[in-house]
Amino acid sequence: MAIRQLSPETVNRIAAGEVIERPASVVKELVENAIDSGATHIEIVVTDGGLSLIRVTDDGSGMNADDLALAVERHATSKLDEEDLFDIRSLGFRGEALPSIGSIAELEIRSRRRDSEQGFSIRVMRGAKESIKPAAANSGTIVEVRDLFSATPARLKFLKSERAETMAVTDVVRRLAMAHPEIGFTLQTGEKRPVVYPRGERSSSAWLERLGAIMGHEFMADALEISGGGSGALGPMRVFGFIGLPTLHRADSMQQFLFVNGRSVKDKLLIGAIRAAYGDLIPRGRSPLLAIFLDVAPPDVDVNVHPAKAEVRFRDAGRVRSLMIGAMRQALEAAGHRASAQGGVLTIETFSAGVLPSAPPALPPQTAAFAEPAPVAFAEIDTPSADMRAPEPERHEQTIDKPLGAVRAQVHENYIVAQTRDGLVIVDQHAAHERLVYEKFKVALTNGGVATQGLLIPAIVTLDPDDAELLCTRADELAELGLVLESFGEGAVAVRETPALLGDTDIDGLVKDLAAELRADGTARALKDRLEAVASRMACHGSVRSGRRLTVEEMNALLRQMEATPYSGQCNHGRPTYVALKLSDIERLFGRR
Repeated sequence: MAIRQLSPETVNRIAAGEVIERPASVVKELVENAIDSGATHIEIVVTDGGLSLIRVTDDGSGMNADDLALAVERHATSKLDEEDLFDIRSLGFRGEALPSIGSIAELEIRSRRRDSEQGFSIRVMRGAKESIKPAAANSGTIVEVRDLFSATPARLKFLKSERAETMAVTDVVRRLAMAHPEIGFTLQTGEKRPVVYPRGERSSSAWLERLGAIMGHEFMADALEISGGGSGALGPMRVFGFIGLPTLHRADSMQQFLFVNGRSVKDKLLIGAIRAAYGDLIPRGRSPLLAIFLDVAPPDVDVNVHPAKAEVRFRDAGRVRSLMIGAMRQALEAAGHRASAQGGVLTIETFSAGVLPSAPPALPPQTAAFAEPAPVAFAEIDTPSADMRAPEPERHEQTIDKPLGAVRAQVHENYIVAQTRDGLVIVDQHAAHERLVYEKFKVALTNGGVATQGLLIPAIVTLDPDDAELLCTRADELAELGLVLESFGEGAVAVRETPALLGDTDIDGLVKDLAAELRADGTARALKDRLEAVASRMACHGSVRSGRRLTVEEMNALLRQMEATPYSGQCNHGRPTYVALKLSDIERLFGRR
């Protein structure tokens, strides 16, 4: 077949196939154009998932007749400065969106410049452009797209249900609204009540309020603000935004939003930085909630990688990663012992859902209203869980104002109940102490090694021969953590020193657990990561065990250590170490409010 030049209509439809994957792609391109025009409010109307109608109305700068005629031509744009593709300072810049949409649908644009009294309109009917006409219009632009993909009906077969397409449109608008709190957004889909995001300011409080409206109030309650700056290869870099506490996480990453220069992206480098920053603070397979905004000098980032502009490439990826990790870790460390407020909320909801009776049980008829209760006989085993002699008044007043309050009881030999000035706290003693020991391990590793305690008689641990060999090959790494061992024949190791942090520990159980950890870990991870994983396993053996009774002094000391230790709000496995209940919620639970 002879080589021939494709027609402009065919070229536009090919371009549309690259840029317009589904109705949500149209919405994204049109709303980005509205943002670039300087709009302060944008209204989006969608019917039938966007196939029947997409209308985007803005109060931006608008266009005159000449601009309008060029806007529907391929590769016509006002957003490139001297055609430098590495100096992109706007969301749209290719000049392909409008002609691509017009080639596969019915497109009508009405616009009026802010400094003009006359508006104009133009229509493009499946690739056929009509002439410019005068039109009544407010300042700004209205773009209507009808019968999307009517010129390429084969594409309709690959679309999802109306509900799925509508959800995709909603997600696009949410992401753009998150990046621009200074713009008001209204989204109308079908017959449903419109979603409105009021216009705010580009301030931290307004940004968090916009994020809370989209990500939920639980995120607002548990969000940590991050901020950091640095220098890229060709200009400054800045990261800011909000990340959730480690105890606020989900099974998927749907609540992770990443932006580069105001553009929503999916970038492996940034996702890797998130994982590195949170590290062992969240369980494996779980994802923290966050919204992070990265501003990079335009020459330092290539946004021209993908036709839909969903991917980016950084000139100095290492600096970007370091900036991200540093800002997140600083915020997480500053949060100290803080844990998710959701723990207390869920506790209250669990009680109110039916654990407590809706009304107190009626007294038996023969019981007098003021009759004294019958004496309760305690069995010999019914002794208090801890020494609960009341502390001195002055000491009580000092500790009750601490973040985790003053100890009141130990329940089931594992849960510490403490009173704060405005509520109470329930602490899992094993999980909390496990984190404390683990953090001490990490500090010791950073400072050159873990102090050891020698055993008078080496402990001989019998293992599977492969596990024994594996431990011996990692003996140098284990020695850094204070565990000194050597081979003791086939299928056994002799332990000569143990970490001093662990005290009197179950050496047999510790060694077997470490063998299982190393076997599952493999060799792909860096030495530091492997050491911290092993340290976490050791910390579990060195922590206060469930079922151990503690004195009031021991429990209060544990709470004070938690308050002074970063990340103590969650254990080594990402679970919360305590739950805080507000007095107002407890009173509401009992009908006092």
